[in-house]
Amino acid sequence: QVQLVESGGGLVKPAGSLRLSCAASDIIFSRYPMCWYRQAQGKERELVAVTIRGNNANYADSVKGRFTLSREYAKTTIHLQMNSLKSEDTSVYYCNAKSPPPYPDLWGQGTQVTVSS
Repeated sequence: QVQLVESGGGLVKPAGSLRLSCAASDIIFSRYPMCWYRQAQGKERELVAVTIRGNNANYADSVKGRFTLSREYAKTTIHLQMNSLKSEDTSVYYCNAKSPPPYPDLWGQGTQVTVSS
């Protein structure tokens, strides 16, 4: 049963923008902290942004001021607006919902973002 569905990746030039989306069920969207992670080839997965409730979010230093995480309540979807993209932002981006213990976290299928001229 797919509970997190991502969309919006692709190829963009440096300094460009992309918006990623992650659709979730009502319960997940309303009750679980939700995050975006990314994993570049050959590197460990890293946390990019996290929202616990509302549109308050915390960001990795590497994306602060460029990325914005928001919630769209009508569609139970979170978005990651990515501006001023750099080549080092090239990664597979994953949506994540933090499940309460002892349950495992939920993950989206991943979406590739490639920043290249």
